[in-house]
Amino acid sequence: MAEIKVPELAETISEGTIAQWLKKPGDYVGKGEYVVELETDKVNVEIISEHEGTLTELRAEEGDTVQVGETIAIVSEDGASATSAGEKHQVLESEVEGQSELKIEAPLSEKQEGESLQTKKSERVIASPAARKLAREKGIDLSEIPAVDPLGRVRKQDVTNYDPEITKQATSTQKQAPKPEAQSKPAVQGSVEENGKPVERVKMSRRRQTIANRLVEVQQNAAMLTTFNEVDMTAVMELRKRWKDRFYEENDVRLGFMSFFTKAVVAALKKTPYLNAEIQGNEILMKKYYDIGVAVSTDEGLVVPVIRDADRKNFSEIEGNLVELAEKARTNKLSLGDLQGGTFTITNGGVFGSLLSTPILNGPQVGILGMHTIQLRPVAIDKERMENRPMMYIALSYDHRIVDGKEAVTFLKKVKELIEDPESLLFGS
Repeated sequence: MAEIKVPELAETISEGTIAQWLKKPGDYVGKGEYVVELETDKVNVEIISEHEGTLTELRAEEGDTVQVGETIAIVSEDGASATSAGEKHQVLESEVEGQSELKIEAPLSEKQEGESLQTKKSERVIASPAARKLAREKGIDLSEIPAVDPLGRVRKQDVTNYDPEITKQATSTQKQAPKPEAQSKPAVQGSVEENGKPVERVKMSRRRQTIANRLVEVQQNAAMLTTFNEVDMTAVMELRKRWKDRFYEENDVRLGFMSFFTKAVVAALKKTPYLNAEIQGNEILMKKYYDIGVAVSTDEGLVVPVIRDADRKNFSEIEGNLVELAEKARTNKLSLGDLQGGTFTITNGGVFGSLLSTPILNGPQVGILGMHTIQLRPVAIDKERMENRPMMYIALSYDHRIVDGKEAVTFLKKVKELIEDPESLLFGS
């Protein structure tokens, strides 16, 4: 007998939730094969079996919270090496014999047979927890949803984009009698009425609960304050226009605004070091490195992957990191290492059209810069002239316990100066 335990995940993660069992009791498990998907506060991780054999027992069910080091399954190694193609063939033959006996003794009705096949199909489908949840809410059979993932895993966006009407029309041309129970299935499970009005109760995911708890914790434990400035984006937009084609040809990555702001933030942090610090008890931990977190919105909630050693990277390296991290976030492939640490965070609400906001600190960090949408506004050039310029409001939220207003204003002013003189950033002068 061998045990499958919850492995060490990260220093800050001591537990997780069983999101999905990829194997069931009686299934053969190979060494290094994925057995269960675990949802943690930050990412979903798949746990492998360190042993080869038959999965004989599950000690936790989907939805259960388990601790690091806890035994969650048992694998029997007896006869594991003997599991061969011939043995599997015998298993298949016994299943066929059992099915034929079942047909002789108690033939299934068309309805029972259809339900049985549908259940087996759904059980065999590999899907993310969010996809399974959404499919249950919409009353959709997972086996009917085409997966974009090359490995065949159904993800939430597949369920969102699935159009059951098209499938029904295709099915009606192949089947003479559609199942009435499929048509009467409720579109959303968990729908109730409150005061005679329709509402829906949706259980918060573990990640969303963690986000909620940490944001409230930050507001309770930090003296958070926000200060604002605005940046004339004319120069950086013209620079990008002149250099974008050459930059792409030489680096195979596009030149965006975020790399300019990342470099400007690093330069400003060097001038205001307390914004790159952390409070630990009665001490201030001054960080001499610059790992910049970039907030990314996903279907599963907000995540903040980190660009490591941003001060040592050039524009193409930063842009390359951003593209890679954004793609991993969209496909739910971020690792714990991608999210751990971070000394300062940048969030860009402008991509959603936000004109102005007050970002919340990403604890234990003491500073976060908010970017916003670019909007043409009349700007006084001198006493006699005004021009319409592409302007962006920027906001710095900071922990007033260790960062004073002077430092906050100095930081924003430095970012503004560098973005309005982007050559100094791009060419390192």
